Amino acid sequence: MISVRKYEPKDYENVQFACLNSEGPTTDSPETQQFILYTFCNYYIEKEPENCFVLDDDGKAVGYVICAENYDRYKPVFDKEYLPLTEQYGPDRYEWARTSTVLQEKYKEQYPAHLHIDILPEYQRKGCGGKLINALFEHLRSKGICGVMLTAGANNKVGGAFYRKYGFELIEQWQDDVAFGMKL
Repeated sequence: MISVRKYEPKDYENVQFACLNSEGPTTDSPETQQFILYTFCNYYIEKEPENCFVLDDDGKAVGYVICAENYDRYKPVFDKEYLPLTEQYGPDRYEWARTSTVLQEKYKEQYPAHLHIDILPEYQRKGCGGKLINALFEHLRSKGICGVMLTAGANNKVGGAFYRKYGFELIEQWQDDVAFGMKL
């Protein structure tokens, strides 16, 4: 039975697997996979697990929504503990990781929280993403968080349609990324 529940430490590897395989089986090199995890996954499940929810199929996490609830608390920890880990993958990737937070910083007053969501392909387009988003929004509202945002690739049309469907508004396009925000 598929359900949404709070993240638990036992979900760590399955969340990482979903991060790397949400568009189908990864063909990325091990180095690229580790870079992606350092940049877009590990902080959230290691530092703010209370703000993470998983899509559970018979005890196994097959998707997630992970969130940093306050940019000003997130950024110093990310810069100190996670960003340096990306340096080993070259200056271009380091710069990409460093600038991955530019839009979040720009809109941190209106949208202090930011999220990432990934679901394994066989669970997509079945309403599961909406269930994850709803669980996170209820959680953030209970904490008095006023807004949440996310960034996505500008060419991610399916993702953009999903975010709009659940009430996100396009707030800016910057380089190859777009930012979506929602007031809570």
